[in-house]
Amino acid sequence: MGKAHPRAGAGRALTENGKSTAGRVCVGAIAGAFGVRGEVRLKSFCAEPAAIAEYAPLATEDGTRSFSLTITRPVKGGFAARLSGVATKEQADALRGTRLYAERARLPALPDDEYYHADLIGLEVLDTGGKALGRVRAVLNHGAGDLLEVAGPGLKDTVLVPFTRTIVPTVDLTAGRVIVDPPEGLFPS
Repeated sequence: MGKAHPRAGAGRALTENGKSTAGRVCVGAIAGAFGVRGEVRLKSFCAEPAAIAEYAPLATEDGTRSFSLTITRPVKGGFAARLSGVATKEQADALRGTRLYAERARLPALPDDEYYHADLIGLEVLDTGGKALGRVRAVLNHGAGDLLEVAGPGLKDTVLVPFTRTIVPTVDLTAGRVIVDPPEGLFPS
């Protein structure tokens, strides 16, 4: 089946949920300082984690700050990296939790049947008979494959739909919808 890449990557999606902000896609986050010389601990949401450096300059969600990025070495759970304008441990610590966004145009084109998470979030979800079931709220991956989290007015809780070709046979980005053929009982009648 296809894949979904960052907020940019086997199942249909390989990485965390995407969130698009005005032509940008979240590709990583700063987990905190690394050492005492201004390096940050960087989590990459990219299908190829080290590729995050290729998408620089990276901006904060509100777009007020932009950083060039140099990965200095791999560390547990991500990378140690230098960001332009960050020279001290205190400056690095102040960025903890900051999500980093790349311009959409800098991301690689995807093969057919592969999607960026940001493209899937917000799509209308219809069953094979055309009945509206809700909208994609998130794309999750807990290790066993990707799941579309579907929320809707008729749903008491969100529903997790396996993102496989069998259950999600159609993704139509142009029409803004996905067609699902869920197992019996997944959605309330």
